[in-house]
Amino acid sequence: MKSLGSPLICLITKGELTTSNFKTKAPALVSLIEEAVAAGVNLVQIREKNLPARLLGDLVSGTVRTISHSMARVVVNDRVDVALACGEGGVHLGQNSMSPSLLREKFGARLLIGVSTHSLAEARSALEADANYIVFGPVFETPSKGPAVGIKTLAAVCEAVRPFPVLALGGVDDTNVEIVRQAGAAGIAAIRSMHDPESRRKICDFWRSAGTLWLS
Repeated sequence: MKSLGSPLICLITKGELTTSNFKTKAPALVSLIEEAVAAGVNLVQIREKNLPARLLGDLVSGTVRTISHSMARVVVNDRVDVALACGEGGVHLGQNSMSPSLLREKFGARLLIGVSTHSLAEARSALEADANYIVFGPVFETPSKGPAVGIKTLAAVCEAVRPFPVLALGGVDDTNVEIVRQAGAAGIAAIRSMHDPESRRKICDFWRSAGTLWLS
């Protein structure tokens, strides 16, 4: 199994695929992911909640094949069955999903588990439940999320669970990624900035040159 790199730069898919548009839009999404991985993205979160299992499996399998030459990993929102069937073995869980500890007990270390968190208590719970990393936020204001928790809260969470990997989510782009790193984040997870080629390139270039402060 591919190991997690550091820092973790995660592209989250937009969730726009449906049964009716799959044939036209799925190839473009896989191509975008391929370009993102070439730029330095090393974690891809497939967040396509509107797809039935068969099409979701086709998307994940196609993504895994396309980036198989790289060290990038793929995680699928909630669908452990799809992730394992496609040979990747990575799942991303929300607060209403199954407990990471139950999945760890059943599937062991081969399953990569990420968890979305929004508070210090949730972050500690994910750590204790044997997740591999957490996504924390929203750090900054963003249209698709709730109220921003702010950079000070991110820093407090990173310090409390250090050296457990915390990925900053919510309004993170090339204009504030340095602040996120200084707060102790192990990387970032994003939709908008990761789908924008220029912002994505700047973020990846920054992390590549900045190193892994969070491990020090």
